[in-house]
Amino acid sequence: MVCMGNICRSPTAEGVLRALVQRAGLQRRITVDSAGTHGFHVGVAPDKRSQQHAARRGYDLSRLRARQLTARDFERFDLVLVMDEANEQAALALCPPAHAGRVHRLTQFCLRHQANAVPDPYYGGAQGFEQVLDLVEDACAGLLAALQARQP
Repeated sequence: MVCMGNICRSPTAEGVLRALVQRAGLQRRITVDSAGTHGFHVGVAPDKRSQQHAARRGYDLSRLRARQLTARDFERFDLVLVMDEANEQAALALCPPAHAGRVHRLTQFCLRHQANAVPDPYYGGAQGFEQVLDLVEDACAGLLAALQARQP
């Protein structure tokens, strides 16, 4: 899961997908992580507002810490899921050409919502953080279904 600073959207997506993977009993088969395209907040916990809104829906983000996306991530992970076009472009610029097919927008997996991006809630109010959760929960449910369909 990749956003710009790894303090709002991508840790929320990590927390949501991690919870879904655990509920499905797939934590030994599916690894979930998050990173930012920029190193603004390396080592910092997710934004308090992200943590609060996620906690209201049963997701604990408190142990997560921001890190920056690296070229090695494209080798370690089968999918690198970005939140918007800017993150997609930044990820692809770092990505070894052989792994460019691993980069996708998370919203491609939405089942109910029609969205091209998970908008950055950082400068907005509470509604923005709720919208992020709505989109991320939908997309992560679709992603997990797609992963389960691919599993032998």
